[in-house]
Amino acid sequence: MNNLRYILAPCVAVLMSLTVIAGQPHKTLREWGFPTGIFETGRYNAITDVPGVTVGHVTCIEGDSIRTGVTAIVPHQGNIFRNKVPAAIYVGNGFGKLAGMSQVSELGNIETPVILTNTLSVAAGIEGAVRYTLMQPGNEQVRSVNAVVGETNDGGLNKISQMYITPQMVIDAINNAHGGPVEQGNVGAGTGTTCFGFKGGIGTSSRVLPASLGGYTIGVLVQTNYGGILEIDGVQVGQRLQKHDFINHVRKAENVDGSCMMVVITDAPLDSRNLERVAKRAMMGMAKTGGIASNGSGDYVIAMSVAPGNLIDDKAKYITSTVLANSEMSSIFAATIEATAEALWNSLFMADPMSGRDGYHVDALPVERVLDMLRNR
Repeated sequence: MNNLRYILAPCVAVLMSLTVIAGQPHKTLREWGFPTGIFETGRYNAITDVPGVTVGHVTCIEGDSIRTGVTAIVPHQGNIFRNKVPAAIYVGNGFGKLAGMSQVSELGNIETPVILTNTLSVAAGIEGAVRYTLMQPGNEQVRSVNAVVGETNDGGLNKISQMYITPQMVIDAINNAHGGPVEQGNVGAGTGTTCFGFKGGIGTSSRVLPASLGGYTIGVLVQTNYGGILEIDGVQVGQRLQKHDFINHVRKAENVDGSCMMVVITDAPLDSRNLERVAKRAMMGMAKTGGIASNGSGDYVIAMSVAPGNLIDDKAKYITSTVLANSEMSSIFAATIEATAEALWNSLFMADPMSGRDGYHVDALPVERVLDMLRNR
């Protein structure tokens, strides 16, 4: 591998976060003055508002054909293999390659950072997450690791068949992970993705419940590469822009298929059963954006709880945990829907136009036109 191109890859994410549209810095939907939902966000309006959660990207842009990357979500800062995270996965539509899913379903936990990348790099994602796990002190004798690796297909802009992603890039994404603001748009696993016919990417958002509802934080990070009929805060943007799925019947064809990875993390004390219920509500957030989970779409939600007292000690004979009652779940459901929808919208608002493989070009969301629609609804 060319060392120079690899060393530059993480730097691209930093540079892209400083790009501008029409002379103005990128802003999220909320920063443009359109807060959605009833609950407050966390400090960063990001998945990293959940205590202990960090996110890292490696962004790969080379020549005219490589537009891809890796995003790592680290749920807590201890040894994840030794202190596993209660988790569940929900399949909105299963045209995808989510590695590690069956063990999460069977055992109800996750034991590695969650890795997002492109469709043909899932194997590299697995190897990188496994190698990272084996390098952690105390894991030297581990003989089985269930790496959770999700993907969307960035093969429009990216020469995906080159299989550019390496296990070391995955390890670096994990090691680069940090708290605080999360880079969004054309970064990491979202570098080459497309959403509703516009440039998609990485998006994130959070909600903090009031103390009377437990004070819990719900954070969401998404990798958007899906289609449908775009709605933003109740406004029929896709119809008004005449750019949406099935429009070939009146104008020109758009691709109806695609995929979306959604990761939900909360500090609410939930078990895997109620985390699956939370994951289902993330799909309702996707529906608020106009996503339709089409036949050829891989739409998956990974939900985790990092409540400190409920992490699962892999050496313990008995597991004792405190979990919320079913009757306390409704506010968490609502917050999950809100944060998921906003994260999905943010992936569009924070993305740049991009050209890639064979001259293929994807425009960014026309932000000013959309803002006019929202102001004059």
